[in-house]
Amino acid sequence: MLKWLMLFVYFIVGVYVLHRIIYWFKIVTPLFKHRGVQGICVALYCIAASTIFFGAFLPSGRIQTSVHRAGNVWLGFLIYLLTYIAASDIIVLILKLINKKKEIPILKKRYGALIIGAAVTVSSFGFTIYGTIHARNMTTKEYDVSIEKHVDGLDGLNVVLVADLHLGYSIGCKDMEKMVKRINALNPDVVIYAGDIFDNDYDALDDPDRLSQIISGVNAKYGSYAVFGNHDVTETLVGGFSVSSAYRAFRDDRMEPFLESAGINVLLDDVIQIADGKINLVGRLDEEKPGDGTKNRKPLDELLSECDMNKPVIVINHEPDKLRQNAQSGVDVLLSGHTHAGQFFPLTIVQPFAWENYYGVKKIDNMYSVVTSGIGVYGPAIRVGTDSEVTKINIYFK
Repeated sequence: MLKWLMLFVYFIVGVYVLHRIIYWFKIVTPLFKHRGVQGICVALYCIAASTIFFGAFLPSGRIQTSVHRAGNVWLGFLIYLLTYIAASDIIVLILKLINKKKEIPILKKRYGALIIGAAVTVSSFGFTIYGTIHARNMTTKEYDVSIEKHVDGLDGLNVVLVADLHLGYSIGCKDMEKMVKRINALNPDVVIYAGDIFDNDYDALDDPDRLSQIISGVNAKYGSYAVFGNHDVTETLVGGFSVSSAYRAFRDDRMEPFLESAGINVLLDDVIQIADGKINLVGRLDEEKPGDGTKNRKPLDELLSECDMNKPVIVINHEPDKLRQNAQSGVDVLLSGHTHAGQFFPLTIVQPFAWENYYGVKKIDNMYSVVTSGIGVYGPAIRVGTDSEVTKINIYFK
């Protein structure tokens, strides 16, 4: 049902944008009044708009990967095109209501069309190009948190958190080289990978052996640990977004061995002790898509029953949900990703309303929720208003 709704919305948006493009061109140049020229414009637009679907019907390989990438770029550009066309239509409508005699220069048909069309085109291309380039610029974010628990012989823990690598269509070896270099520069005690390590399709990895070798270069005193997220399953993607049922979402058998060969310990609803047994580390399955075609995962209380609650309890959960439940259950630090901090404007406006903590650090009772904006991208391979980041968390014990 959801995929048909998405298809309907995409179709309506496409028709609206195409109609405004043709309307603008007809005013600006008489050539566009010929139906043949309009037909060519419609055909080219439909080809571009269809790229987000083509990849779903192609066999795995370089061609499919290239088509998916093209579709992701197109979707990012379309979002900005829609945003600025809709904004310009609203502005023009307001101006018309204010000045019914159309004395404002921009309301004069040809002059206004030239100005508005140029502004929409430059803004859409500009934000898409900037976002594509900026998405590859990695930064480091640092936070300090204090836990009211004493740990013998340990004043603190240097945790490096990364999430949402989305290895595959948009992220590859060069990005991982930058990430590993940045992580090692922070001299971490432990490195946490908080899910969405893959971009659904394992075959989209540019060089699995090379990627695994690069990531294995991470150095951490107490090791590296990972949980899986909702994209760490094999699914059909349209514009980077899943259109499959969670009950058909199975993890590729190659994903877990890939991480193990990269020196990463995978936690599948597991509880372990790190730092010589002084700290509890809990790694949860993704609630939305655990990877076995079900929505089954262990309850939080069952996992915490395996912990010595007198020791710090750090939980890794891909999605930053049920924060108060975690806090009330005695979790000290909850590490998450998933939100990408909105990834790009205008989605950055929506995310704060969708999550209690969509990005950064938030203290709830005695628990700290830490959410990173992630390394990679999903869908449109752009970042506007957010950063690709490695997050350092200095956890102090009292």
